[in-house]
Amino acid sequence: MMAAISPQRFPLRVVKLRKTYRTKTALEELSFTVQSGEILGLLGPNGAGKTTTINMILGVLEPTSGSVLIDGIDLSKQRERALAKTNFAAVYAALPGNLTVKENLRFFGLLYGISSLRQRVEELLTEFDLGHLRDAKCGVLSSGEQTRAALAKALLNRPQLLLLDEPTASLDPSAAQLIREKIKTLAARDGCGILWTSHNMNEVEEVCDRVMFLSQGRVLLEGDPKSLPQDHGSPTLEHLFIRVAREPLVTP
Repeated sequence: MMAAISPQRFPLRVVKLRKTYRTKTALEELSFTVQSGEILGLLGPNGAGKTTTINMILGVLEPTSGSVLIDGIDLSKQRERALAKTNFAAVYAALPGNLTVKENLRFFGLLYGISSLRQRVEELLTEFDLGHLRDAKCGVLSSGEQTRAALAKALLNRPQLLLLDEPTASLDPSAAQLIREKIKTLAARDGCGILWTSHNMNEVEEVCDRVMFLSQGRVLLEGDPKSLPQDHGSPTLEHLFIRVAREPLVTP
């Protein structure tokens, strides 16, 4: 069991986050935290508010109200300093295909202002078994190789908070398992807080320490992915997901 960590050391704190588009409310006073070393699964059907949440944490969208604190830093007040402590990877956010693996890592390393960049690139090439692909263009890599390269890029700045949106969606089971092990090791070894979205409930149960179900922009359920289904009368996490998607549960 993870030790309690003071709020100031949470990689992520989301406080009463709200986002409206004219007459539509995408998020309604969403509040949650991610602890150091924790992998939190952000779950819900399409349209539940997951992408909106991630985009506001990344500073892509401005909230209507509420706040995002990354490692205790208010994103709205110190944007550059807060975002320097986070990073992002997703299956739909491929690295530029006309650059080699090494060129991509160097390019993004320069953007992040990484010190000792050559050494950091070599460390990541080794850690993600990309050394033999350093001069290969990312556009010709396999799905598994592209995912490893994207994760290497996402770790260049040694983030306190890592956002992963469907990171294994395009991978075969063997490649996906390797990526899951890498990410679990990262959280345990470096104390990185991870926010993970996925529609693969078996994967979520294997990887995540805690899950949070969104429905219509609100937190509907939260808890341990292994015990939460039984707590709500479902045999598996997948069955619970289907119930939430089709007939949102009524919470107290």
